[in-house]
Amino acid sequence: MVKFSWNRLLSKRQFLIVGISSATAITILFLSKLQVLSYLIYPFKNEGNKLARSQSRKFTVVGKKSLQQRAKAKGLIYGAFPEADDRAFALDRQLQSQFIRECAMMAVGTFWFTHRPNPTSFDFTSSDYFVKFARTNNIQMRGTPLVWHEFLPDWLKATLNSSNAKQILTNHVETIVRRYAGEMHAWDVVNEGIDVGDKRPDGLRNTPWLKFLGVDYIDLAFRVAAKADPRAKLVYNDFGVEYDEPGYDNKREAILNLLQRLKSKGTPIYALGIQSHLYGDRETFNVAKYREFLKNVASLGLKIMITELDVVDNKLPQDIDRRDRIIAGVYEDYLSVVLAQKAVVSVTTWGLSDRYTWLAGKSPRADKAALRPLPFDRNYKPKLAWNAIARAFDRAPKR
Repeated sequence: MVKFSWNRLLSKRQFLIVGISSATAITILFLSKLQVLSYLIYPFKNEGNKLARSQSRKFTVVGKKSLQQRAKAKGLIYGAFPEADDRAFALDRQLQSQFIRECAMMAVGTFWFTHRPNPTSFDFTSSDYFVKFARTNNIQMRGTPLVWHEFLPDWLKATLNSSNAKQILTNHVETIVRRYAGEMHAWDVVNEGIDVGDKRPDGLRNTPWLKFLGVDYIDLAFRVAAKADPRAKLVYNDFGVEYDEPGYDNKREAILNLLQRLKSKGTPIYALGIQSHLYGDRETFNVAKYREFLKNVASLGLKIMITELDVVDNKLPQDIDRRDRIIAGVYEDYLSVVLAQKAVVSVTTWGLSDRYTWLAGKSPRADKAALRPLPFDRNYKPKLAWNAIARAFDRAPKR
């Protein structure tokens, strides 16, 4: 077994989950002099607006059905990523029980950093454990990711070149997908391949794969995965499309253009995965724009999967009741728009319990209070966020 620290792994991920380039991120932070001045004068304006809207909601749910049962009733799949590594998950019986009750899907990590200790071998210890757990408990699985520019092992960064890149990528994708062929419901084949901040006309991110293989590396990865497991649903996964702020329009446009190019080439792509790392303190979710984006994706004949849903709460008030109400409102407002689009077929939260969240390492609160971004608290008690997700499923149109 390759021993690694999950926190170390997560610490390599960029703080700005919406993940546009650093230059664009600065633009987002300082939207305009007027907005900055407004925030300095009224620092809790956004929080107050969200609280006012969610205060009157009771977030009442009917019945005792689990999230997976409510989703299934509408033709949807609900699942979560464990966040805990295989060793922690194996020791946490409560977390296991909650997964069995609440989730019809489990996201299984297949990161290069953990699965490729050296150029000639693979380590499937962690993914084998989760696949066995899911199989034993009749939970579907989605693997993530096959090709990504982050979490790459040192040996790969040191040796990758134009002569060996195709063979390395092909062997990696083929080996992992074949190992779980017939068992994975879906794969995130390529993750985060767009970065408009890199200033390419096509919007593609300047990754090692692009550098050594060119623009067709995405198509290549999909075709290799499809050949290794023809039954798996293959997904392009990305982030930074939810808000109406500088850079987001360009990101949405670049993703749509990529999807159109893939479809025109006959790439075996099934869906767009939208990570959906949301912010509790933002007021820039444009319902009309987002509906149009989802509609445009669906018009390409693609399904849509919400793949990494959570709500960043590090700038919300410390008071738990106020914070939970705002977070629940963000979940419900977002999902009410998303689930109205019938091309959306699944919702996966990036974690199930606040006990295990990557945000603890990357977006801690200045007041040191524990984060509360997920459906269950640290003691596995359902929160208003759970109610909000349940209500969104209950109110969604049937697929």
